[in-house]
Amino acid sequence: MADSEIPQRIQFGEDIHPVKTASSRIYNKDDSLSEKNGYDIEDRAMQIANADLNQKKKQTYTGWMLMWLAYQSTGVIYGDIGTSPLYVYSSTFTSQPSYDDLVGALSIIIWTLTLMVSIKYMFIVLAADDDGEGGTFALYSLLAKYSNIVRRDPNVVGSVKLERHLTNELKPMNKGVRSFIENSMVARVVLKIFGVLGVSMVMADGVLTPAQSVLGAIQGIEVAHPNISSSTIVGVSCAILVLLFAVQPFGTTKIASSFAPIVMIWLLFNACAGIYNLAKFDHSVLKAFSPHFAGAYLVRNGEQGWRSLGGLLLAFTGVEALFADLGAFSKRAIQISWLCLAFPCLLLAYIGQAAFISQDATGIAYTNPFFHTVPPGCFVFSLVIAILAAIVASQAMITGAFQLLMQVMNMSYAPHIKLVHTSKLFHGQVYMPLANVLLMVGTVIVTAAYSNTTRLGNAYGVCVVCVTLITTTMVALVAIIKWKINIFIVVFVFLVFAALDGVYLSSALTKVPTGAWFTLMLAAILSYIFVLWRFGKESQWAAEAEDRFQPSHLLTTGANGEVKLTPAFGGGIVTKVDGVGIFFDKVGDLVPIVFAQFVRKFSARPEIIVFFHMRQISTPSVPEAERYIVQRTTIPGCYRMTARHGYSDSIVSPDLGRVITEQLVLFVTRDHTSSASSASSVDHSPEVQAELGAINKAAQAQMVYIMGKELMTIKKGTNFMRAIFLWMFLWIRENSRTKMADIGLPFDSLVEVGFVKEI
Repeated sequence: MADSEIPQRIQFGEDIHPVKTASSRIYNKDDSLSEKNGYDIEDRAMQIANADLNQKKKQTYTGWMLMWLAYQSTGVIYGDIGTSPLYVYSSTFTSQPSYDDLVGALSIIIWTLTLMVSIKYMFIVLAADDDGEGGTFALYSLLAKYSNIVRRDPNVVGSVKLERHLTNELKPMNKGVRSFIENSMVARVVLKIFGVLGVSMVMADGVLTPAQSVLGAIQGIEVAHPNISSSTIVGVSCAILVLLFAVQPFGTTKIASSFAPIVMIWLLFNACAGIYNLAKFDHSVLKAFSPHFAGAYLVRNGEQGWRSLGGLLLAFTGVEALFADLGAFSKRAIQISWLCLAFPCLLLAYIGQAAFISQDATGIAYTNPFFHTVPPGCFVFSLVIAILAAIVASQAMITGAFQLLMQVMNMSYAPHIKLVHTSKLFHGQVYMPLANVLLMVGTVIVTAAYSNTTRLGNAYGVCVVCVTLITTTMVALVAIIKWKINIFIVVFVFLVFAALDGVYLSSALTKVPTGAWFTLMLAAILSYIFVLWRFGKESQWAAEAEDRFQPSHLLTTGANGEVKLTPAFGGGIVTKVDGVGIFFDKVGDLVPIVFAQFVRKFSARPEIIVFFHMRQISTPSVPEAERYIVQRTTIPGCYRMTARHGYSDSIVSPDLGRVITEQLVLFVTRDHTSSASSASSVDHSPEVQAELGAINKAAQAQMVYIMGKELMTIKKGTNFMRAIFLWMFLWIRENSRTKMADIGLPFDSLVEVGFVKEI
């Protein structure tokens, strides 16, 4: 950047004073611009931008706040994995199991919950968060911060802050792994697919989770009333699901606080029932804590035992939703609620059910293990609490879906949809109206189509196991590249957990022909949309970069002070029009495309020009005194203003022009007085008075808001397949919500400048 293009001052709450040079000299406003190179104010502006865009969003809690969050997490993330005792044994066995097989299946459940959930997820996976966010896409984003594998949006400074370790900080083999994924296009594409596929599979299984849980609970009525019709069960289930989705706008905190007592009572009731059954029927099943019985079960039953893993894996479905919900809670809160409540209660539930089934003379207890094994006199209560817990079970996946969609939108892998922050205290708790409606419609359709848990069980679980394997792989890369752990240790741990994931996945894949194809197809469709959107956005960025340039490349000032277009743009004189023109801009120090189009089309410019950009910070609110960053540009009478705002702040309103004018006046006043020896003087120099007069005169004349209306077309001669993909991207783009939708500006002061951009 040329010296003449360095802004003269930045307003950021209180004045940002120049940095002292080696000679400890502080420059005054009378120093020449070339002398001011002892400190670079533009660099300071970039520091502020990077501080905003790369600030740590992770929240840390201690004491009672941590315990409250752990309580809340109980009401959301354990609904799915916590209601598995309703159907695990019935999904595993097709006839009354022998004692040895029952103990073997119980041993597999115990060790799966211990290894897969308690050790792998609680102590390893949850530590691999991206600024507090969880899920496979967060892992991909985290890898992108520590290795150069992502193409970044050039319009957003610091959109992904690269925190790559120095070469000498990594062991040679760790460095080799990083170099491989950075230099291999195949590796980069595979990682991108893993990240996107993980999100898509969690969301695809999320359509089935509410149906599976609610149907499983409502079917308990059949135990008391065997003649109840299937249509009644389906109708009641659909009504409950619609009600569940209808309460989502209340927000995660209110929902979680309301649901937490239900989940806690459900888990404690399961624990008490388990203790009762264990003490009364058969305490010998406790030997299932020996992994020997798990191995013996698989060896004894051969292929049939391997196939039964497809039912046993339902004991840990929901674990990926647990990881995805990390952003709404915190690692420590989830660890406390799992290890102190959910884990021991679930172990007691499965052990107690096994104890009852082993002594069941009727041979039907396994078909509905929860309701057949409740203590005498507790059936009605168990039915009510099971239905309530099943309703809550869906919440884990709904909240997780919102979290995952927020991540893919932030990384430009999905079109923008409306996002509502539901808590000023916990910043990661969000609600998405459109996503909520789509999930509700999909879940109701699936409930009506499958109609019972047996059919749903055939479609359920495959995606979850695929995601656990993807998570294992990506966390291993995080351990090598970010945590810098010895690669041999990482490989050993990876092989252990990958073997577990692989065995379950191989068994789950046998469900594909009988129903799992549906979730895989849905995941493939979602993945295709995400990748297609990213492909289109990268093409759009490349095309828009052609029209992004420094102010000096567009306009120049003649000897008599008149502003002219540069020879590259025709060299005509640019006339001055009374009023203030506010051009909505993306972040950066270049000329907004809408301004360049406006000047080239009309050979005119407003008397006062403001390049206005809104930058959302991941906090509820930004204090008024710290909200605006103002810079000068090389264009006379032109300022660049960035409005830093939290998600609860309202920036764009009918009186936006007045606010901008006030900030310009404040900036000009401080700019000429902050470093002057007479800073406390109320008298302004003629230069300041003239500038203030020009701003006030322009504001009184008119206030015009100028926005760009970009029409994107496909370049002629584009490859046929690329043209097809771009056409689909453009169709989605034209039918999706823009970030500036419903901006609330005065309609009679709004001007749209249309232009065509080929991609």
